[in-house]
Amino acid sequence: MGFIALGINHKTASVDLREKVAFLPESLPHSLQTVCARTGISELAIVSTCNRTEFYTVAEQIEPLLVWLSQERQIASHELKQSLYHHQEQQAVRHLMRVASGLDSMVLGEPQIFGQVKMAYQHAQQAGTVGQQLERVFQQTFAAVKRVRTETAIGANPVSIGFAAVQLAKQIFTDLTKANALLVGAGEMISLVAKHLKEQGIKHITIANRSLERADALAIELGGAKTVLLSDLADVIHHADIVISCTGSQLPIIGKGMVERALKKRRYQPIFMVDIAVPRDIEPQVDDLEDVYLYTVDDLENTIEENRRSRQQAAQQAEQLIEQCTLQFAQDQRAQAANGLVVAYRQQVEQLRLAELLKAQQLLAQGGNPHEVLERLSRNLANKLMHAPSVQLKQAAANNAQDKLLWAADLLGIEKH
Repeated sequence: MGFIALGINHKTASVDLREKVAFLPESLPHSLQTVCARTGISELAIVSTCNRTEFYTVAEQIEPLLVWLSQERQIASHELKQSLYHHQEQQAVRHLMRVASGLDSMVLGEPQIFGQVKMAYQHAQQAGTVGQQLERVFQQTFAAVKRVRTETAIGANPVSIGFAAVQLAKQIFTDLTKANALLVGAGEMISLVAKHLKEQGIKHITIANRSLERADALAIELGGAKTVLLSDLADVIHHADIVISCTGSQLPIIGKGMVERALKKRRYQPIFMVDIAVPRDIEPQVDDLEDVYLYTVDDLENTIEENRRSRQQAAQQAEQLIEQCTLQFAQDQRAQAANGLVVAYRQQVEQLRLAELLKAQQLLAQGGNPHEVLERLSRNLANKLMHAPSVQLKQAAANNAQDKLLWAADLLGIEKH
């Protein structure tokens, strides 16, 4: 039975198919147990995100898993097979390491996937579907990702608009922890921005949104933030050192007049503003104000493109590291395969030792000379240990098997003269 990776991702399958195959995080432990019960698989982990669903298992063949998935999700077998890929053994290990490192992601090098892979491993542990082989694979994968993150710059430069906006804010404010941030909107992009700000230690965040319900939900996710209605934006904007806006409005919601009044209340302390909405949320004329630093999505795209090129270079280094880690894992696996032989050899020697020890004890009990008994014990034990290797060495010499003789010399620790 070997290690297998089987799945679909954004490169091989449409959104519709990815949605059909996806697993909710809270359902994973039960799903893992169900799959194993139906297919006879004992080791299984499932990585399921918006861009991929992958099965990592130890099995002889993938057909039972395919049949289960096709029936469970009511997907025609031929449709499923057209979008599936699968890897075995060393290739499967390499694939998992690349996935967890962000090298196979839509956004190259994105760090979120590592957390999702760790979560998949934890769900599998909870379900009791992690055996010795999966444990080794995942632990080696986590070690590989750590090397990629520490030895390359793949995670150093932002390649998402939200992250780029926060990194830009860090350049303006040396200490974000003391800044007040106003986030306009509460959609996916603002949610990512908010989380990035929290990671940078910012403590004071206000969320302005048309719906307080969505704003309050995001505030809870962040562990605490103020919320206001979008209609009250003019009343709170003067408190903000940082304003990041992304709504679905067709017209600007922050005008030059609103910002002028805010600056006056702030005694003209500068405001850093990022408009990542399309169409724009902030009137372009706001950029004419002396104490405002306004950046648009186009400004961020230039930064992102530069960083994307840097990540491509780092990705090449990461690929080399992954290759090293994959080869090392394969070597470790081959070494593991010798464990049974090592155990059997040790047991054989132990049996010989015990047999000779018993004989020696019997002779001593009969009044034998201790010196002679010990001499006999050591001689018999040495002869029995040397017998099988001696026979093999003579046979190799008779057959002129020089390679075997040299290998035996290394094995026995005999110095060559």
